Amino acid sequence: MNKKELIAALAAKTGSTKVDADRNVLALIEIISGTLEEGGKINLNGFGIFGVRERAARIGRNPRTGETLKIKAARVPDFKAGATLKAALNGGMK
Repeated sequence: MNKKELIAALAAKTGSTKVDADRNVLALIEIISGTLEEGGKINLNGFGIFGVRERAARIGRNPRTGETLKIKAARVPDFKAGATLKAALNGGMK
């Protein structure tokens, strides 16, 4: 499902217009991005936890040339699925 399909599904599910659904999806993305950018977490009980993980600097290798290179430390988004979501994906509800 892409963003356009998500907006259409949200509009159909809530009985709102696609314009309103688009506005809501964009607002949600901005809130999640902003919270993670500040180093915070978003815990949606049953669904999962959005967070930020620190990735340490490391030595990598260019697969084409075999040359070693330094990969900088980075902050990366992290998602841990909740129990209800895991159960739904495995055929049963929690």
